[in-house]
Amino acid sequence: MITARRVNLGAWLSLAYLLVLLIAAIAPSLIAPGDPLAVAPADGFAAPSLEHWFGTDESGRDTFRRVVHGTRDSLIIGVAATGVGIVLAMILGIGAALGPRWVDFGANRLIEVLFALPGVVLALLLITVLGPGVVTSTLAVGVAAAPGYARMIRAQTVTIASSGYVEADRALGRTPGQILRRRIFPNLVAPLFVIATLGVGQGVVWASALSYLGLGVSPPSPEWGAMMNAGRTYLTSSAWWLTLFPGLAIILTAVSTTALSRAIAARSRRDS
Repeated sequence: MITARRVNLGAWLSLAYLLVLLIAAIAPSLIAPGDPLAVAPADGFAAPSLEHWFGTDESGRDTFRRVVHGTRDSLIIGVAATGVGIVLAMILGIGAALGPRWVDFGANRLIEVLFALPGVVLALLLITVLGPGVVTSTLAVGVAAAPGYARMIRAQTVTIASSGYVEADRALGRTPGQILRRRIFPNLVAPLFVIATLGVGQGVVWASALSYLGLGVSPPSPEWGAMMNAGRTYLTSSAWWLTLFPGLAIILTAVSTTALSRAIAARSRRDS
């Protein structure tokens, strides 16, 4: 009972934080009015205070305002990369589970090869080929995440395809397309929602890591990874807030999406 309450509390806190992020992404001026790129040299390197909650950077730009306004860029990249990864994973996973044996063999070997490389390393390899940039980093993160998603989707599809109601549909003469539309896709909705929730946080982390390395969004954009990249130069000169607060935003986003996806998965298991 205590564990369940803790899980519920963690899920509700995660949901509340993600709702705040959604507001910040849609209407950041409601939380932090002003231009995140506006400079005020006289206020440069101001420490966190009541006037500047997260301090200011070398140009006097308010860090709190930049973190809030950077939510949109970070979430868009995370959501887009997750979408790319899920689409590729569905093609590989469903194709491997329902296709001929040679398709299953080929798709599994491709998944294993891609899965053997750490996600960030695979993303870096793709960016090396395609070149740096927002679009290429989004595609790279999506492709790097696809093998893990594909394994989960394939396993779930195999389970659904071997169920009694699918066997009954086959006995009734329904076509593979009808079975896919009536049985496979509806039963993949819940697992895909869990994967998508978890993937957004993972996508934000990976995209921020690429921006930190200078391969994604570039300063002075308020994207969180780009902010950390710009602030690392001053980390040893006591301007610790320039990297701390964007980093906390990334960590809290990843933790919240992970906690919420686990709560959704636990709820799905109980309902089933």
